[in-house]
Amino acid sequence: QVQLVESGGGLVQSGGSLRLSCVASGNYLNMKVFYWYRQAQGKEREFVASISNGGITNYAESVKGRFTISRDNAENTVALQMNNLKAEDTAVYYCRADRGINSYGYWGQGTEVTVSS
Repeated sequence: QVQLVESGGGLVQSGGSLRLSCVASGNYLNMKVFYWYRQAQGKEREFVASISNGGITNYAESVKGRFTISRDNAENTVALQMNNLKAEDTAVYYCRADRGINSYGYWGQGTEVTVSS
């Protein structure tokens, strides 16, 4: 079992920044990839960013150049630095971890981000 706890969400004005954190506990050392997803009201959950054990990162086109995912193994933490936020970034942001393609994924409870225009 892996437990993921997100924090750092809140209300911010358009153009502002937020830093989300995801703290992992339990059997997290077996996890190969950590992700951030988001789900806006009335929409499906969508991929935002991912980082592998080797530090390889991927981003959704909509956040490239504005968001940065990072991993601190010593602190068991995966962060998402979000800059130049836009109203369309408003969503609940979720952390996910899994062992790779087609493996079972663990999810956090989410943290809400609201960007006012």
